Amino acid sequence: MASTDRAVDLWPPLTYGESKDTLHAVHMWTQIVGKIRLALTPLVNHWWNSSLMVTPRGLTTLLIPSGSDAFQIDFDFVDHELTIATSRGGRSTIPLTSTSVAHFYRQVLEILAELGVPDPGIVPVPVEVAPAVPFLDDVEPRRYDREWVRRFHAALIRTQFVFDRFRADFLGKASPVQFFWGGFDLASARFSGRRGPPYAGGSAPNVHIHVMHEAYSHELIAAGFWLGNDESPQPEFYSYAMPAPAGLPDATIRPESARWSTPRGEFILPYEAVRTAPDPAATLLSFLQSTYDVSADLGGWDRQLLEERVRCDCFRLPAPARARTR
Repeated sequence: MASTDRAVDLWPPLTYGESKDTLHAVHMWTQIVGKIRLALTPLVNHWWNSSLMVTPRGLTTLLIPSGSDAFQIDFDFVDHELTIATSRGGRSTIPLTSTSVAHFYRQVLEILAELGVPDPGIVPVPVEVAPAVPFLDDVEPRRYDREWVRRFHAALIRTQFVFDRFRADFLGKASPVQFFWGGFDLASARFSGRRGPPYAGGSAPNVHIHVMHEAYSHELIAAGFWLGNDESPQPEFYSYAMPAPAGLPDATIRPESARWSTPRGEFILPYEAVRTAPDPAATLLSFLQSTYDVSADLGGWDRQLLEERVRCDCFRLPAPARARTR
């Protein structure tokens, strides 16, 4: 993909801090919706039941059970509204506009009640942020920047495409490409098939250590995309291994703009380096593949088992039958 105006639109500019009010608002809104999914769905390994999924229009919870019925919550970043739809035919929307987190939280619970969905009973406090202001106490009006949201959604879509392509080459256990509302990142992980050592690392702010035990119960190599924070004020792609094998910080990876971050214990690649590359998708794919290669090799993964496909003609159409002759 050449670096044309079209490519710039597909990989739009994103600068940390350019719309922090909008970032805070959308982050908290996804936490509210994600907590509803988490509260009402059965636990799937590594908390996969809690995440949101990228759609052509935004983010979705997919199907959530509610007694003998079901509902779904969708963020529509095209028409800028939140949609709640039920299996009984109910449907209601909330405009995504400049407002407070507290007001949005009350609106969601009110509409769920109107649609016949009982109070999900979530813990109304955000996770993985500091300070963790309870949703009902977050009363400051937040500006909603539609253009920033549009660009953020476009970046999620392009990243999803590349991550899906990368995931397709792995035959072992792998997570879906999913949006984790706690860290506000799109991520996917591959697993070696071995249990991990007891988790002894640090924990994100306002997160119980049990959450980390479940997340890292098995060896993995993960990659993701996030928008940054005050300590790392730029959107980035990242890749890490848990546990990290010896020698990983000194490994050679691609592209040249990628590097190892000692404070974070992971490889990072600035989003801007991908966005401005002659072929952004190929640049990102080289980062994903090279960081996985060194992590898997140093970690002693059985790559033949996890990556080599058995070749067959399973999907080849049969040749047309020859006409019978006398």
